[in-house]
Amino acid sequence: MTTQPAPASAPDRVLSAQTGMDAVTLRVGDLELMTSYYANALALEPLEERTRAAEVHRVLGRGRTPMVRLIGTPGLPAVDPRQAGLFHTAFLFDDAATLAATVLRAAQDPRGQFTGSSDHLVSEAFYFTDPEGNGIELYVDRERSQWQYEHGALQMATLHLDPNAYLRNHLDENVLATVAQNAGKVGHVHLQVGDIPTARAFYVDALGFETTVDTYPSALFASAGGYHHHVAMNTWNSAGAGPRAASLGLGDVAITVPARDDLDALAARLTRRKLQFADDGRSISLDDPWGTRVTVAVPGADVDEILAR
Repeated sequence: MTTQPAPASAPDRVLSAQTGMDAVTLRVGDLELMTSYYANALALEPLEERTRAAEVHRVLGRGRTPMVRLIGTPGLPAVDPRQAGLFHTAFLFDDAATLAATVLRAAQDPRGQFTGSSDHLVSEAFYFTDPEGNGIELYVDRERSQWQYEHGALQMATLHLDPNAYLRNHLDENVLATVAQNAGKVGHVHLQVGDIPTARAFYVDALGFETTVDTYPSALFASAGGYHHHVAMNTWNSAGAGPRAASLGLGDVAITVPARDDLDALAARLTRRKLQFADDGRSISLDDPWGTRVTVAVPGADVDEILAR
């Protein structure tokens, strides 16, 4: 086992180790159906909503932690699994009992679909799709002391994880009864892109994430602060995809950084690369090469601020 590589330095400094992910935004065709699904299957509670023109924006989460923003956008085409956009939103939980309780709820909701489970060495994960075809990952991390490195590179894998055995070993009836009170958050977002070199140039070179794993075929994993990944990109369904057409599905990837200094450094990187962006003082937003909106904001965004984006 070896130590992790040292981070890059200014002027192209990487994102802060305190970088994290915020509530993902989904454009949905049936707002009430999707609200009901996320509330029942994932035990997320509606926190706030706002009407903007003809759109209704609704934020759901655990406690006061926003985890998903649903924008009712009837009339848009359905998610196209071959275009760039969302592969899955990954919801991270603190412990195996909370994960098991959430997985059971999701498995029992017939409106979604269970698509698999895996031991990734750094985490244990279960996969679903929601009623409109958006991918979902539910997972817990292993302790970082258990992560393995080879020649400085983090080791990840896709190993068999028996879902029934996991539930038998970790399901707790008391946790199941109160799971909505147990913490959760967006741990990472996995994207579909048209090609990996272009994705690397944007998410690593411009935004400032660091590559963690690039040994999976046609995929790239990147993070801040040595995490296994905050963002991932693959071309498994979307190789060669061009800019996204307007459709249901992913609306915004939200990232948080500690302070305005981090936004200033990001703005400098984007300016050097001649990438257009908007800066409102508390957040920077721009589109990736496939038209996916990315927002990088300082902490302290409450539900109202998320709804205003």
